[in-house]
Amino acid sequence: MFLEKQLGNGCTWINLDLDKLKKLEDLSEIYGLDKETIEYALDKNERAHMDYNRENGTVTFIYNVLDLEKDKEYYEAIPMTFIVEKQRIITISNHKNAYVIERMLTYLKTHEIISIYKFLFASLEIISNAYYPVIEQMDKSKDEVNGLLRQRTTKKNLFALSDLETGMVYLTAAAKQNRMLLEHIQGHALYRSFNEIEREQFDDAMIEAHQLVSMTDLISQVLQQISILQQYPK
Repeated sequence: MFLEKQLGNGCTWINLDLDKLKKLEDLSEIYGLDKETIEYALDKNERAHMDYNRENGTVTFIYNVLDLEKDKEYYEAIPMTFIVEKQRIITISNHKNAYVIERMLTYLKTHEIISIYKFLFASLEIISNAYYPVIEQMDKSKDEVNGLLRQRTTKKNLFALSDLETGMVYLTAAAKQNRMLLEHIQGHALYRSFNEIEREQFDDAMIEAHQLVSMTDLISQVLQQISILQQYPK
């Protein structure tokens, strides 16, 4: 049902697997999560953002994670919840983003003592890096479909183009939301509380977020041009 790891200095990481949780009430009764946070975790359409609770200092982060399962003919992103308290970070996962938890565990094997915010920003960087192999494959597919369409316009090739274009629109939107979240953090009073190491890790996460937006945006624009050419051939 849950995983617990020590981060050092009295800090703990807890991951709650929604697929294995018998009662949603446990999120509130056992782990002290409020109703609003639980709703964030369960909403598949939640946008990337942060929510700061001034009363208890808890910060909830929603970040867009690539869904590797590809349920449709194109890839989509799904939200993942990170809850930061004074001495504890809680992640809420399911089978679609379980791979992120595995990569976070791998990261911890070489970082036994780590602050909560360094771990959070390292995790966000891990999430961005997971997009790249898929984006690179979609870029190759774009070139292949474009080549096929230059030879012959068929329904199959047009559907392939449409799926690529749709998928890239979703991923571009997800990447931009993630970047906006990090920019929001940077402009928030919370940012001033980070130490030098945490800020360095934040900068790394920001660099990856910006690079991901640039890649997805460029490919999306090229796909749009290919689509326009198919509508108005010479």
